[in-house]
Amino acid sequence: TAAPGTAQAQAQGKPEPRAPKEFVALRDVDKTILEEIRYFTPYNFIGDPIDGYKQPMCVLTRAAAEALRDAQAELRPKGYTLKVYDCYRPQRAVNHFVRWAQDLDDQRMKADFYPRIDKSTLFDDGYIAERSGHSRGSTVDLTIVKLPARPTKPYTPGQKLVSCFAPQDERFPDNSVDMATGYDCFDTLSHTLDPRIVGKQRANRLLLKNTLEDVGFVNYENEWWHFTYRPETFPDTYFDFPVSRDSLVPRS
Repeated sequence: TAAPGTAQAQAQGKPEPRAPKEFVALRDVDKTILEEIRYFTPYNFIGDPIDGYKQPMCVLTRAAAEALRDAQAELRPKGYTLKVYDCYRPQRAVNHFVRWAQDLDDQRMKADFYPRIDKSTLFDDGYIAERSGHSRGSTVDLTIVKLPARPTKPYTPGQKLVSCFAPQDERFPDNSVDMATGYDCFDTLSHTLDPRIVGKQRANRLLLKNTLEDVGFVNYENEWWHFTYRPETFPDTYFDFPVSRDSLVPRS
């Protein structure tokens, strides 16, 4: 079921939809988890900030946020922290992805995010879809960072792009441990257990996977960064409230 709050309603001046009370800001549950919300920035596979991201913050169902807090409690004594790239994703953001995928002329970010994929096959290959589990609020894209976390250099639109599966010291700077590809790398090398990923890179992926599975998350096998907390609080609803503090029920 699609939640209310379509672009048409917004164009008519209707108020933005709000999140149900079950949604929280991750930083209200665990302030130590790093947040690098890529879709608030122009550094993503489209090259523009994405519709619906009004603030760079992670919003999740409370159950998913509390499970991340439990995972963080396992990692920090080992000298690591979680870092989230994306959490709840409004339907309007997914619609933005779909519009972009249909515009075959816009390939600004190809050299980084999908160097070996023909943009015309993104739907058939499963990289872009008209619905995303992120819009239900219990799915998160994330990685692991070794403490103390180094600052990362921001992306400047127009800068030289490097393949997302280049060696870590060559591709876009990210303080993540080496997962063999960057986040949102549209390539089979991003499959969590791809047999070509070995050694420390494989160990890093397994550390993330095992830690999250221990607290109730399930990994999407084609993306090492993508996990869904089960059971989902809203298994059948795709929400469209913006990513912002104003969307959330105020804390009492």
